[in-house]
Amino acid sequence: MSQDDPRQRKIRLGDLLIQAGLLTDTQLQLALQEQKRSGSKLGRAVIDLGFVAEAKLLTALSEQMKIPFIELRHFKFDNPLVQLLPEAMARRFRAIILTREGGGLLVGMSDPLDLFALDEMERLLKTRVSPAVVREAELLATLDTVYRRTSEIASIAGELEGDLQESDFDLSKLGADSNTEAPVVRLLQTLFEEAVQMKASDIHIEPDEGLVRIRQRIDGVLSEQVMKEHRIASALVMRLKIMSGLDISEKRLPQDGRFNIRVKGRNIDVRVSTMPVQFGESVVMRLLDQSGAMFQLDGTGMPADLLVRFRRLLHRPFGMVLVTGPTGSGKTTTLYAGLSELNSPEKKIITVEDPVEYRLPRVNQVQVNTKIDLTFGRVLRAALRQDPDIVLVGEMRDQETAEIGLRAALTGHLVLSTLHTNDAMTSAMRLIDMGAEPFLVATALNAVLAQRLVRKVCENCMGEHSPEPRELAWLENLYGSSLAGRIFKRGSGCHQCHNSGYSGRVGVYELLEMDEPMVAALRRSDPQGFAEAAKANPHYRPLAACALDYALAGVTSVEEVLKVCATLTDEVVV
Repeated sequence: MSQDDPRQRKIRLGDLLIQAGLLTDTQLQLALQEQKRSGSKLGRAVIDLGFVAEAKLLTALSEQMKIPFIELRHFKFDNPLVQLLPEAMARRFRAIILTREGGGLLVGMSDPLDLFALDEMERLLKTRVSPAVVREAELLATLDTVYRRTSEIASIAGELEGDLQESDFDLSKLGADSNTEAPVVRLLQTLFEEAVQMKASDIHIEPDEGLVRIRQRIDGVLSEQVMKEHRIASALVMRLKIMSGLDISEKRLPQDGRFNIRVKGRNIDVRVSTMPVQFGESVVMRLLDQSGAMFQLDGTGMPADLLVRFRRLLHRPFGMVLVTGPTGSGKTTTLYAGLSELNSPEKKIITVEDPVEYRLPRVNQVQVNTKIDLTFGRVLRAALRQDPDIVLVGEMRDQETAEIGLRAALTGHLVLSTLHTNDAMTSAMRLIDMGAEPFLVATALNAVLAQRLVRKVCENCMGEHSPEPRELAWLENLYGSSLAGRIFKRGSGCHQCHNSGYSGRVGVYELLEMDEPMVAALRRSDPQGFAEAAKANPHYRPLAACALDYALAGVTSVEEVLKVCATLTDEVVV
């Protein structure tokens, strides 16, 4: 041990803070009483009581103990090195391996005076451990990102594969086994825990020749883990079918189901879709966090001026408002946020959905079921006899649904719905193409909101980025003036964003409100005239322009703007 090792010097935190002039004897006694009452560490008690700011306490520890104070937000981790310390021990001792140093390991700790933790880590790692002081909140957030469950998943998968090879018992028995220690149950539990930890929206289980792929969609992008234990796929599918109430004997047809599961204190609604593929059955699970389903328009990321206009449209007594975009663009979230704002005891709201994604209080939600002929059209007709003020139709899928919805919008109802189109301008004409009468669309449609989701640059690793000349020329054409000297941001990749350079997503929008020239073009069923009238509207700004605004503000990257542009035009921009 070195002379400055805390285990040799036996430093006590209270004495250290008094010596540094940060704490009085009276405050120390009060902090000790609070520590005894709450069971927390003395440092946490001192901070919670407001006697010493966390930054000052950690700086004092660093100076007095002659150990470094590390800001984890800006630290580049070596993942194999971090994994030397098991996650359970890292969380127990509030510690994380930072780097190799002088023949030993430098370990970040929220409490570097914890002598027992230091000794235990040295015993386990079989090398000298030197402490560094780190912020506790930063440490806990970092532990969630660096300790992914990939190795645990692989280990349980191997165990399950071994069970399947050792005996020829019926797979359905394995799937139905309620024993929480069964490998298939632990594997699924670990998969869901990692997905929630990584904020994944979907889990894909895909059997292939001699292997199985497990993929998670994080911020709209899939990440993959490949396992050679290909026989586990059938056991996983069997278990998921049982949990979803599906037919375990039917392997030739697609099936859809759902179940609820509680993961890390969160209530997760899981929508399950199975599909027969060449080497078995593929399963995709959409994860919907019911515990965090608080929808607010202010949280959607809409620009302030557009939000004011959209709110005004929602508070009109009748007419149709469409929200459009491809699958996974956040249409349902926007509509639910609108419904949450309109939801009051004075208004009756009925939704027709396939499926019902989130449960909303006071809202009458109906899920269509084509097996018993409970279609959008049939439910919508019944809903209009229930005296609603507001009707939400999950999707305009056919002529019948479109015409019923449009007529409802003309007879004193506010109708909200979605449509799968690329932008706002093509949406109104899509209704006419589906068979709706042009005069109905022209009279009933109030506005169309088109949206996409773009990834946000990770704040922890963002840096300045200069677009290539071709990209800059495209952006200047979109912006309408020179962008020389404007600063763009891009993430280099770090532990917090899983080396992607992005963390989270934000919506980009375009709102098209019907005016006289657009209505006249709709009556004539004139796509070209409608497009020209839309572009002439002074309030209209295209999706790509909204995305560029975010890039200029440093929220997203040039790459994400170009992706939005590429989905709206046939020209390849990258």
